[in-house]
Amino acid sequence: MGKMKLQTAGKQLRGTLTMPGDKSISHRAVMLGSIASGDTRVQHLLDSEDVRRTVTAMSNLGVTFSTENHDLIIHGKSLNELVEPKQMLDMGNSGTTARLLMGLLANQPFTITFRGDNSLSKRPFARVIKPLRAMGVSYVSKNDHLPVTKLGTRYLEGLVYELPVASAQVKSAIILAALQAKSQTTIIEPIATRDHTERMLAAFGVMVKREGNQIKIAPQTHLKATTIRVPGDISSAAFWLVAGLLVPNSQLTLKQVGINPTRTGILTILQRMGARFVYQNESSDGEPMADIQVHSQSLNSTIITATDVPAMIDEIPLIVLVATQAQGDTIISGASELHVKESDRIATVTTQLNKLGANIEPREDGFYIHGGTPLHVDQPTTIDSCGDHRVGMMLTIAALITTGEVSLANAEAVNISYPDFFRDLNEVVK
Repeated sequence: MGKMKLQTAGKQLRGTLTMPGDKSISHRAVMLGSIASGDTRVQHLLDSEDVRRTVTAMSNLGVTFSTENHDLIIHGKSLNELVEPKQMLDMGNSGTTARLLMGLLANQPFTITFRGDNSLSKRPFARVIKPLRAMGVSYVSKNDHLPVTKLGTRYLEGLVYELPVASAQVKSAIILAALQAKSQTTIIEPIATRDHTERMLAAFGVMVKREGNQIKIAPQTHLKATTIRVPGDISSAAFWLVAGLLVPNSQLTLKQVGINPTRTGILTILQRMGARFVYQNESSDGEPMADIQVHSQSLNSTIITATDVPAMIDEIPLIVLVATQAQGDTIISGASELHVKESDRIATVTTQLNKLGANIEPREDGFYIHGGTPLHVDQPTTIDSCGDHRVGMMLTIAALITTGEVSLANAEAVNISYPDFFRDLNEVVK
């Protein structure tokens, strides 16, 4: 795909879209279905590069898969039936696959090496490795970066661990390891993070207790196969919600989007900025979901702090875009985590949106955005995803409200989480 010319200002968005399956939930369904007794059926699984890494990794450990009517059937094994992989487990660009598998496979008696692509190999894994080491896992790595080799484990001890940073991936890795420990584990969260692992475990018959800001995990390794319906990804829907708000004369309906309250920070912030959404066909079986309608609206600036960030960390690039069009100046702080995403999102988002005429000042832990700035380019301009899927999609939405000629470099990055993004865009551009 490489470089592609983008749709720019002058269009409107109309229609109904079904969002791809939620990436976070898809990863967890594959992992837990792989260690559940019996056959697990996963409906609406996200078919993306990242999720395929998880399927391939579990295949290398001896789990078999089949498909039936577009559903993935996982022929599960118990944890003690997994086999030593004959090669390194390749995580590609998927930090979720790497961090959660480090927990899931923590107690395996054989050696496992996790590797990643160039981008993932630059991202820190110390936050996962440290608590797992405290439980008894031995790792060999260079400065706690990939590749990481886990030596055979003899036993795991439970622990009490206070997360230094709110992170659903670190929390989930510890939970998955804790199920295999000799004693109870307690995790203390500074701020509640997305609870997909806890909800998913309940669907497989394993209960994890939450008491205030503490999560208590008793050893239990017997999971029962089930059927999982993956909701539409709120992180993917967010691009269309923002597009529907910002592109004049637009109206979109997004079908069966996950509205788990630990993930809907983007909706909360947009509503704080004045956005109004209509919810229909709500359901709450396991993971809550609903159809969401959105139309063009004017918005106001807001202040976003560290308490807002965990529930919307992936959507901050979109909020920055919205803030460029809102009335007033928006300040985002407490988001230093953005430095170690697929790209340094603080630097990337600032640089690329400013190319389109935005007025954004980067800060060490966020942004200062001067709102009410029309986006325009005086000459043909190339913006760059920098290999970051969320940045690539955000910039594509930004182009829809930019006058002038705009192209996107490294457009293929969107395949990591939303392979049909450009097809869906063409479906609703009128």
